[in-house]
This record gives sequence, C-alpha cells and structure tokens, in this order.
Amino acid sequence: MRVIRASEIGAYLYCHRAWWYQLQGIASENQQELASGSGFHRSHGRRVLSANLLRAAGWILLLAALVVAAVTATLQLLP
Repeated sequence: MRVIRASEIGAYLYCHRAWWYQLQGIASENQQELASGSGFHRSHGRRVLSANLLRAAGWILLLAALVVAAVTATLQLLP
C-alpha cells in the first residue's frame, strides 16, 4: 500500500486533475510561474522573519528602558 502525504491530499482537494497529472509524472507546463511563486514565498518568508526579529528587538529595548528607568528612580529616592 502506498503512503499518501498531506501535500498530496491538498493537491487533490485543490484540483483533482492536477493531482492526477502529478501522479502520472506529467510535468506542469507553467514552470516559470511556479518558480516565480516559489521565489515570492521565499522573499515573503524572509520579510516575515525580519519583522519578527525587529519586534523581538523592540520588546527587548523596551524592557531595558524600563529597567534603566526603575534603577534611576530608585537611585534618586535613596539618600
């Protein structure tokens, strides 16, 4: 019995004919568009990663500023 992968189920649900062509080993005629889409997804993934890193850096800097403010306020209150 052949193993059915989740991506294969997704391909079948999206387009039965495309799934059948893929099963028969027939290559898609729109290779240029597929390559372009893959490049777009890679680029988008990099942008999402950099946005997440910048958000994390922002939270770290905010936390550092709060610590500095707390230390400064504490030192000013001590005689």
